[in-house]
Amino acid sequence: MNLLEKINPQNIPQHVAIIMDGNGRWAKKKGNQRIFGHKNAIQAVRDAVEAAGESGVKYLTLYAFSTENWNRPKAEVDALMSLLVSAVENETETLMKNNVRVKHIGNSDSLPPKVLKKLYDLIDKTDSNTGLTLILAISYSSRSEITSSIKKIAEKIKNNEISVEEITEKTITEHLQTKYFPDPDLLIRTSGELRISNFLMWQISYSELLFTDILWPDFRKKHFFEAIIEYQKRDRRFGKTEEQI
Repeated sequence: MNLLEKINPQNIPQHVAIIMDGNGRWAKKKGNQRIFGHKNAIQAVRDAVEAAGESGVKYLTLYAFSTENWNRPKAEVDALMSLLVSAVENETETLMKNNVRVKHIGNSDSLPPKVLKKLYDLIDKTDSNTGLTLILAISYSSRSEITSSIKKIAEKIKNNEISVEEITEKTITEHLQTKYFPDPDLLIRTSGELRISNFLMWQISYSELLFTDILWPDFRKKHFFEAIIEYQKRDRRFGKTEEQI
């Protein structure tokens, strides 16, 4: 029995989010520069997308580039942006073939015009696809997203559109960039690091967290399937007792 057959189709996480970490360390182990790791991470992305589709996951969010990553050496950032453009161009046909719909969260204003154009061309082209929704978090910061949400709500209060008493958790959720997607059921982080790194902090309040020592360029379908199998072993209580579930 292969790993996919071991997965219970009645308990599939609707939304999986991945912090793709370890590219630099992978390259260093092989005596190469960090960008070598980023280039060799494309196959891991392909495998994750295909595994998500094959296992019945509806939404997959990939943390591709954080706002903090802009502080890296300019040469690395420029190479990453160039890699993003080529990756979008090279993967478009496959994404269309697999019926994948692409979305973006993050600060689009900070992206180079060429990257932004290619990204939004891909989003437009895949908009009618009905399979897996692939959400690319590029130039993303959870703190910035929450701050922006608060500002939008404050503006509505100022304009007497809503009152302070009307503000609920749902109000905040509806002003986040992720308002069109369900919260992640499972968050995976590769490379052995045990932190969230400013990623979907509001949305993962009740997500199952899975940390693996695998460096991202080595991540394959089997690792995605293993993560779902582990997820299915967890008791998701959402604050309730075992007896209440």
